[in-house]
Amino acid sequence: MTTNSPQKVPPPTSQATPIINPVPHAVPHASPVKTPTIIKEAAGIKLYSPEFYAYCGLGGILSCGLTHLMVTPLDLVKCNAQANPKEFPNFTTGFRNIYSGAAQKLGYNSGVAGLFKGWAPTLVGYSAQGLCKFGFYEFFKHEYAGFFSEANQYKYRDVIYLFASASAELIADVALCPFEAVKVRIQTNPSYAKGLTDGLPKFYAEQGLGGLYAGLVPLWARQVPYTIIKFMAFERIAEALFRMMPRPKNELSKAEQMGVVFTAGYLAGILCAVVSHPADTMVSKINKLKMDGSMSDKMKLIYSGNGTPENPGIGFKGLWSGLGTRIVMVGTLTGAQWFLYGAFKSSVGLPVPGGAAPADDKKKH
Repeated sequence: MTTNSPQKVPPPTSQATPIINPVPHAVPHASPVKTPTIIKEAAGIKLYSPEFYAYCGLGGILSCGLTHLMVTPLDLVKCNAQANPKEFPNFTTGFRNIYSGAAQKLGYNSGVAGLFKGWAPTLVGYSAQGLCKFGFYEFFKHEYAGFFSEANQYKYRDVIYLFASASAELIADVALCPFEAVKVRIQTNPSYAKGLTDGLPKFYAEQGLGGLYAGLVPLWARQVPYTIIKFMAFERIAEALFRMMPRPKNELSKAEQMGVVFTAGYLAGILCAVVSHPADTMVSKINKLKMDGSMSDKMKLIYSGNGTPENPGIGFKGLWSGLGTRIVMVGTLTGAQWFLYGAFKSSVGLPVPGGAAPADDKKKH
């Protein structure tokens, strides 16, 4: 009786997902490919489906809306340090003046109510931005990955991160811009309106849709570089940290994964603050300025002034006013955003953000 020798099973293709999860149409053959363990964790939610992107967008709402709401006092003092440097020479003085009631002559309430001036446009605007930022980032990351073979997705991951994050932020800022305009106006001119419900109609009645979107180009100049770094730096720092861990990412506990996510997010936030700060200063100045003319005319007036001692312009040094406060604010904000986004994704069964290098790449280091 002849016994058939067992057939040799070919070794499986390496399934270690880098940062980009495999794209079905990028696989050049029709043979079945095992789903990586980390993707199987998406219980009940099909990856890259409308439901998946909806959950990512919901995570973005919680991530951006809640964190920006929490740092409203920091944002209030930062905006005034940029727009009203005489009354707000530094963060400590500005914070103390509002909380103690010394700034009531300028129209601010005292105590916590004064420090949270502009909370409503902050919450609504940044929730809308977070919806688009994270939802469209996941969408574009998947779509742009499809232009590369599965092997090249990891090799060219920085290109994918760059274009996915930039594309998402262009859309997100269109959602944010009107609320940002109202927020800056009522934070730097508190007598203008009590909040969003009276501030938005008043702003629209005075300056129309064009006025609400007057700061869009500077907002793009601030937010697009910020978001590119926010996502690219986060992804790369997270990858490096996961590489240093004793076990692969999908074998780490949720607490260990979230520790990596927060650390990578905070470090990325510091880089974001420095790169985007000059444009942030310009946005604050433009939204306070009341004048007709093109965007370039407004920016030129703010930077160079009009040649009079009363308005000498802020110059290059003025673009960096309030940077220290913003580093603290944005570093904390970005770390918290990634943490909340990761925690939400984990809670619904989706993999936490931040990818690990393939196993063969990890061995080389």
